[in-house]
Amino acid sequence: MNLVEIDRALRKLRLSGMADVLEIRVQGASSARQPHVDFLSTLVGDELQRRQDRLLARRIKEAGFRDNGKSLDAFDLDFNKKMNRQLVYELATARFVEQREDVLFLGAPGTGKSHLAQALGLAAIQQGHREAHVLLEEMSDATLEGRRKEVMAELATMPLLIIDDLGMRKLPTTAAEDLLELIMRRYERVSTLLTSNRPVEDWSKLLGDNAAVSALLDRLLHHAHVLQCGPRSWRTHNAASLTKDSNSK
Repeated sequence: MNLVEIDRALRKLRLSGMADVLEIRVQGASSARQPHVDFLSTLVGDELQRRQDRLLARRIKEAGFRDNGKSLDAFDLDFNKKMNRQLVYELATARFVEQREDVLFLGAPGTGKSHLAQALGLAAIQQGHREAHVLLEEMSDATLEGRRKEVMAELATMPLLIIDDLGMRKLPTTAAEDLLELIMRRYERVSTLLTSNRPVEDWSKLLGDNAAVSALLDRLLHHAHVLQCGPRSWRTHNAASLTKDSNSK
């Protein structure tokens, strides 16, 4: 078989990672007089890397992140020096997912909760875990669309579920019921990361159901890592900087 035929055969076998670099690898092996085993090992490595990259890209897409640029490297931990950075780095190892523990990020709007939540979700995906990023309102939408049972079953088994911005928007009347059912089904089975701009003491008012919130917090906080974000707001800081720059011109 010549290179064209080999390329065609590799693609038929769904080995495009090999096919895409075949000619380059052949030329390199010939120039370096590379042993056959080393040449084959390099080609196999190319295929494995391609598949790993595709799997990572697919899982990031499935996660439903609001902004794919929110990584831990892009988060300035020095901005809020009192933030527990040791806990942040520990969570970034994703061991809490393996140990089926929960995480709660609390703090005022603009203090980086959503950024950190997504960064940890991305870190978990890079370490082989599946993750979903949702808003509480989306569960209510699923109910209206007749998909509640299907959506709830999927979310209940997701290895890491990020529920973002609890308290940022007006919640539907079913929010307490939906959230309690979800947390109860996930409790000690899989990990949940929840962000909120309200202290847990205010959740009863927010969700409008004291009994449900009490049961929810009992389970959520049992094996939870709690991170207080802030107190400084990124958005307030950036707005002040823009105003200062504008006035200086």
